[in-house]
Amino acid sequence: MEAESRRVAPVDGSELATLQGALDHQRDTLRWKCSGLTEEELRRPFPPSSMTLAGLVLHLTMVEAGWFNLSYAGGVVMPGWLPVADLDDPDWAWTHAQEFATDQLWTWFDEAVAVSDGIVADAAAGEQGLARVGADPEEPVSMRWLLIHMIEEYARHNGHADLLREAIDGRTGD
Repeated sequence: MEAESRRVAPVDGSELATLQGALDHQRDTLRWKCSGLTEEELRRPFPPSSMTLAGLVLHLTMVEAGWFNLSYAGGVVMPGWLPVADLDDPDWAWTHAQEFATDQLWTWFDEAVAVSDGIVADAAAGEQGLARVGADPEEPVSMRWLLIHMIEEYARHNGHADLLREAIDGRTGD
Protein backbone atom coordinates (compact mmCIF):
# COMPACT_ATOMS: atom_id res chain seq x y z
CA MET A 1 0.00 0.00 0.00
CA GLU A 2 1.20 3.51 -0.78
CA ALA A 3 0.36 6.63 1.19
CA GLU A 4 -1.66 8.03 -1.71
CA SER A 5 -4.00 5.03 -1.76
CA ARG A 6 -5.20 5.53 1.82
CA ARG A 7 -8.85 6.44 2.24
CA VAL A 8 -9.59 9.92 3.57
CA ALA A 9 -12.53 11.42 5.41
CA PRO A 10 -14.79 13.63 3.32
CA VAL A 11 -14.45 17.32 4.13
CA ASP A 12 -18.18 17.90 3.65
CA GLY A 13 -19.66 14.55 4.62
CA SER A 14 -22.15 13.55 7.26
CA GLU A 15 -21.02 12.94 10.82
CA LEU A 16 -20.93 9.19 10.20
CA ALA A 17 -19.07 9.49 6.88
CA THR A 18 -16.53 11.84 8.46
CA LEU A 19 -15.90 9.65 11.52
CA GLN A 20 -15.82 6.43 9.48
CA GLY A 21 -13.54 8.06 6.92
CA ALA A 22 -11.12 9.22 9.60
CA LEU A 23 -11.05 5.74 11.13
CA ASP A 24 -10.51 4.11 7.73
CA HIS A 25 -7.65 6.53 7.06
CA GLN A 26 -5.99 5.49 10.33
CA ARG A 27 -6.50 1.78 9.56
CA ASP A 28 -4.95 2.31 6.12
CA THR A 29 -2.04 4.20 7.66
CA LEU A 30 -1.21 1.20 9.83
CA ARG A 31 -1.28 -1.04 6.75
CA TRP A 32 0.90 1.45 4.85
CA LYS A 33 3.47 1.59 7.66
CA CYS A 34 3.73 -2.21 7.58
CA SER A 35 3.69 -2.66 3.80
CA GLY A 36 6.67 -4.04 1.93
CA LEU A 37 8.46 -5.38 5.00
CA THR A 38 9.67 -8.90 5.65
CA GLU A 39 8.42 -11.12 8.46
CA GLU A 40 11.65 -10.43 10.33
CA GLU A 41 11.35 -6.66 9.91
CA LEU A 42 7.77 -6.66 11.21
CA ARG A 43 8.97 -8.51 14.31
CA ARG A 44 12.10 -6.45 14.97
CA PRO A 45 12.09 -4.46 18.21
CA PHE A 46 14.30 -1.43 18.76
CA PRO A 47 15.51 -1.38 22.37
CA PRO A 48 14.86 -0.14 24.89
CA SER A 49 11.30 -0.76 23.65
CA SER A 50 10.10 -4.27 22.85
CA MET A 51 7.33 -2.89 20.59
CA THR A 52 7.17 -4.27 17.04
CA LEU A 53 5.00 -3.56 14.03
CA ALA A 54 3.60 -7.12 14.25
CA GLY A 55 2.71 -6.44 17.88
CA LEU A 56 0.95 -3.23 16.86
CA VAL A 57 -1.13 -5.09 14.28
CA LEU A 58 -2.21 -7.74 16.79
CA HIS A 59 -2.82 -5.17 19.53
CA LEU A 60 -5.01 -3.02 17.28
CA THR A 61 -6.83 -6.13 16.07
CA MET A 62 -7.67 -7.00 19.66
CA VAL A 63 -8.63 -3.41 20.50
CA GLU A 64 -10.85 -3.23 17.41
CA ALA A 65 -12.64 -6.48 18.28
CA GLY A 66 -12.63 -5.78 21.99
CA TRP A 67 -14.38 -2.44 21.74
CA PHE A 68 -16.75 -2.84 18.82
CA ASN A 69 -17.60 -6.54 18.88
CA LEU A 70 -17.10 -7.80 22.40
CA SER A 71 -17.88 -4.71 24.49
CA TYR A 72 -20.23 -2.55 22.43
CA ALA A 73 -22.15 -5.28 20.57
CA GLY A 74 -21.91 -7.95 23.25
CA GLY A 75 -19.94 -10.45 21.17
CA VAL A 76 -21.75 -10.94 17.88
CA VAL A 77 -18.86 -12.89 16.30
CA MET A 78 -16.14 -15.01 17.89
CA PRO A 79 -12.81 -13.33 16.96
CA GLY A 80 -10.37 -15.77 15.35
CA TRP A 81 -7.60 -14.82 17.76
CA LEU A 82 -9.71 -15.28 20.90
CA PRO A 83 -9.15 -19.04 21.39
CA VAL A 84 -5.36 -18.60 21.42
CA ALA A 85 -5.14 -15.37 23.43
CA ASP A 86 -4.31 -15.15 27.11
CA LEU A 87 -6.77 -12.48 28.19
CA ASP A 88 -5.28 -12.39 31.68
CA ASP A 89 -2.01 -11.09 30.21
CA PRO A 90 -2.43 -7.41 29.22
CA ASP A 91 0.75 -7.63 27.14
CA TRP A 92 -0.20 -10.81 25.28
CA ALA A 93 -0.54 -9.14 21.84
CA TRP A 94 2.81 -7.42 22.21
CA THR A 95 4.72 -10.48 23.39
CA HIS A 96 3.09 -13.18 21.24
CA ALA A 97 2.60 -11.54 17.83
CA GLN A 98 5.84 -13.11 16.59
CA GLU A 99 4.26 -16.55 16.98
CA PHE A 100 1.87 -15.90 14.08
CA ALA A 101 2.57 -15.46 10.39
CA THR A 102 1.99 -11.99 9.02
CA ASP A 103 -0.82 -13.32 6.82
CA GLN A 104 -2.58 -14.62 9.94
CA LEU A 105 -2.22 -11.28 11.71
CA TRP A 106 -3.72 -9.42 8.74
CA THR A 107 -6.52 -12.00 8.40
CA TRP A 108 -7.49 -11.41 12.03
CA PHE A 109 -7.20 -7.65 11.52
CA ASP A 110 -9.40 -7.70 8.40
CA GLU A 111 -11.98 -9.89 10.16
CA ALA A 112 -12.10 -7.52 13.13
CA VAL A 113 -12.49 -4.47 10.86
CA ALA A 114 -15.28 -6.11 8.85
CA VAL A 115 -17.21 -7.01 12.02
CA SER A 116 -16.64 -3.52 13.43
CA ASP A 117 -17.87 -1.86 10.26
CA GLY A 118 -21.05 -3.97 10.36
CA ILE A 119 -21.65 -3.00 13.98
CA VAL A 120 -21.18 0.69 13.15
CA ALA A 121 -23.60 0.43 10.21
CA ASP A 122 -26.21 -1.32 12.37
CA ALA A 123 -25.92 1.30 15.10
CA ALA A 124 -26.06 4.19 12.64
CA ALA A 125 -29.15 2.76 10.94
CA GLY A 126 -31.01 2.45 14.24
CA GLU A 127 -33.37 4.96 15.75
CA GLN A 128 -30.72 6.44 18.07
CA GLY A 129 -27.97 6.49 15.45
CA LEU A 130 -24.53 7.32 16.76
CA ALA A 131 -26.01 8.19 20.17
CA ARG A 132 -26.89 4.52 20.74
CA VAL A 133 -25.13 3.13 23.80
CA GLY A 134 -23.55 -0.29 23.61
CA ALA A 135 -24.42 -3.51 25.41
CA ASP A 136 -21.66 -3.57 28.05
CA PRO A 137 -22.97 -2.16 31.36
CA GLU A 138 -19.35 -1.82 32.57
CA GLU A 139 -18.48 0.39 29.57
CA PRO A 140 -21.67 2.28 28.62
CA VAL A 141 -20.39 4.24 25.62
CA SER A 142 -22.13 5.66 22.58
CA MET A 143 -21.14 4.70 19.05
CA ARG A 144 -20.06 8.32 18.51
CA TRP A 145 -17.68 8.10 21.48
CA LEU A 146 -16.39 4.73 20.32
CA LEU A 147 -15.57 5.94 16.80
CA ILE A 148 -13.68 8.92 18.20
CA HIS A 149 -11.87 6.72 20.71
CA MET A 150 -10.77 4.31 17.98
CA ILE A 151 -9.49 7.16 15.81
CA GLU A 152 -7.42 8.30 18.82
CA GLU A 153 -6.18 4.76 19.47
CA TYR A 154 -5.03 4.24 15.90
CA ALA A 155 -3.48 7.72 15.63
CA ARG A 156 -1.42 7.18 18.79
CA HIS A 157 -0.18 3.79 17.65
CA ASN A 158 0.43 4.99 14.09
CA GLY A 159 2.91 7.43 15.63
CA HIS A 160 4.68 4.41 17.10
CA ALA A 161 4.48 2.66 13.72
CA ASP A 162 6.05 5.66 12.01
CA LEU A 163 9.02 5.59 14.39
CA LEU A 164 9.45 1.83 14.04
CA ARG A 165 9.28 2.02 10.24
CA GLU A 166 11.85 4.81 10.16
CA ALA A 167 14.18 2.70 12.33
CA ILE A 168 13.77 -0.28 9.97
CA ASP A 169 14.38 1.35 6.61
CA GLY A 170 14.31 5.11 6.98
CA ARG A 171 10.88 5.47 5.38
CA THR A 172 8.86 8.28 6.92
CA GLY A 173 5.64 10.10 6.23
CA ASP A 174 2.37 11.13 7.80
